[in-house]
Amino acid sequence: MKIAFVGKGGSGKTTLSSLFIRHLAATGALVMAVDADINQHLGPALGLDEGEAASLPALGERLPLIKEYLRGTNPRIASVAEMIKTTPPGEGSRLLRVREDNPVWDACARPVELDGDVVRLMVTGPFTEADLGVACYHSKTGAVELCLNHLVDGPDEYVVVDMTAGSDSFASGMFTRFDITFLVAEPTRKGVSVYRQYKEYARDFGVVLKVVGNKVQGQDDLDFLRAEVGDDLLVTVGHSDWVRALEKGRPPRFALLEDVNRRALHRLRTAVDATYGLRDAERYTQQMVHFHLKNARSWGNERTGADLAAQIDPSFVLGESAVTAASV
Repeated sequence: MKIAFVGKGGSGKTTLSSLFIRHLAATGALVMAVDADINQHLGPALGLDEGEAASLPALGERLPLIKEYLRGTNPRIASVAEMIKTTPPGEGSRLLRVREDNPVWDACARPVELDGDVVRLMVTGPFTEADLGVACYHSKTGAVELCLNHLVDGPDEYVVVDMTAGSDSFASGMFTRFDITFLVAEPTRKGVSVYRQYKEYARDFGVVLKVVGNKVQGQDDLDFLRAEVGDDLLVTVGHSDWVRALEKGRPPRFALLEDVNRRALHRLRTAVDATYGLRDAERYTQQMVHFHLKNARSWGNERTGADLAAQIDPSFVLGESAVTAASV
């Protein structure tokens, strides 16, 4: 299952995504955590110190390796140089599984221990001074999108992505790559305006969007969110002494998280698992193709000097059947 956490900067989405990752790991689930935010804070939120977080391998710096592996023997892709972030898989492409070991995970993912449980963590890498004036952050998240486009995951496997803030998520087709998107919103006008913007952008793509109200302090805050987001409001979270201790660098054992917040995380898990039966592999693949053609026309063809529409395999559908066919 693929899960995105989005929201405006400062909404608490990184904290909530890290709590959800801990919650999943505590149940024995297989978890891949991905920090795709311009502000790279997921590692520290999972308990890494600054040195450990800074030493994590950046996905963007390993893009040639990722492309070479995913390309496989796909005859529609002439070279790695012709692969862009939206390049879809086809016959001969290598696909990724959460539970496997492969060269991409070996190069880009690192194990993080959470109270005896282990998750894999990948990061896009920070936006540095060297990028100023010559790059946008979406070029770094392209590696994440490429991996998601080649990922086949099951109901007991979870990929949790801490996304860029607000509408930045729509700079590519990555917002369609998830089974469910949790939008973290504070009970403020600005918080719900991000929700409305996201809802409007995503409405034509079948995105499952649920709101997690954060920093809710009373009935008035709850009533405000209910009035503004309606049935999309899934659950609310208030003050947490456990989180405050985490922010001080002294997190207690996760088992000591407050019961009310533990129940909130359980509701998120229930919502995620309920989307498995809603999966539509053909629609998912068609959306991939839609955004690939869009990127090809707008910049990809010119940049690579090739007709990237030719990379599309019209008979390919990303799903379990594709994994079976690739292993035959």
